[in-house]
Amino acid sequence: MSLDVREKTAVTSPVAPVTTGKKRGRPRLGGYLMMAVAVAVMILPLVWMMLASFKQRDEIYTVPIQWLPESFELSNYFAALAAVPFGNFFVNSLITTVVGATLKISLGLTTAYAVVFLEFPFKKFIFGLVVFALLVPQQIVIIPNYTLVSDLGWINTYQGLILPGLASAFGTFLFRQHFLTLPISILEAAALDGASHWTRLWKFVVPISAPTIAAVALVSIVSEWNEYLWPLLVVDKAEMMTLPVGLTLLQNNDGVTNWGVLMAGTVLITVPVLIVFFLLQRRIVTGLTSGAVTG
Repeated sequence: MSLDVREKTAVTSPVAPVTTGKKRGRPRLGGYLMMAVAVAVMILPLVWMMLASFKQRDEIYTVPIQWLPESFELSNYFAALAAVPFGNFFVNSLITTVVGATLKISLGLTTAYAVVFLEFPFKKFIFGLVVFALLVPQQIVIIPNYTLVSDLGWINTYQGLILPGLASAFGTFLFRQHFLTLPISILEAAALDGASHWTRLWKFVVPISAPTIAAVALVSIVSEWNEYLWPLLVVDKAEMMTLPVGLTLLQNNDGVTNWGVLMAGTVLITVPVLIVFFLLQRRIVTGLTSGAVTG
């Protein structure tokens, strides 16, 4: 068979494209169905929480479940704000989240820069310790941290809330993986121009690492904002409580849980995190996948 005949046969044969399309259809449909189920499992509790925050107490206990309230009233929100000092809780959560997340990102950036771009003894061993820290549950270090904070007199203080959790192995690891993908020629050119490591980090590396920084920032903000166990241990005064801990006061305020008021307080805690997520969502996927194929 000549070359021309073989080319015509390959071009005119319809079998391969049709068969490939049929094989790919069913797995793709199954993937969409699984994704829809996963989204429903995550979204439905949030929808119920939001709707329950507008319901009266008897509507919440209705069987079968009554999804929509009879009237969308804000009485539960006013009751939640009046029952506990939400203003103090919000300020405390805002301070611990902003300061804690900022320091976590800064420490992660500087540590990852040193691990990637500086030469010093035992560099691989130190990075191995960072990876090992990812495997250690945070609950293991709670008792040593509490003992140290108590000995320093930092109970019911901002430094006691913030400082013990500043080491972020996740941020360091993610930044390190991203830095490995950066063109080294940019930093070499900056070094030839006399730029210090500090200048190279903040004027060259940080601007082109915005997606990764956004991803680490979101994870840090959410973890700091939702932290419950550690603030519960180191704070016993209402004026220093954060929102998750203060929510327990709302739950036990009347002796009998008023779920409508509790759901309203939960919505007030959740909304700021959702706002941050929507502001950073465009950069999150890019940041989390950056450096995924590097060693």
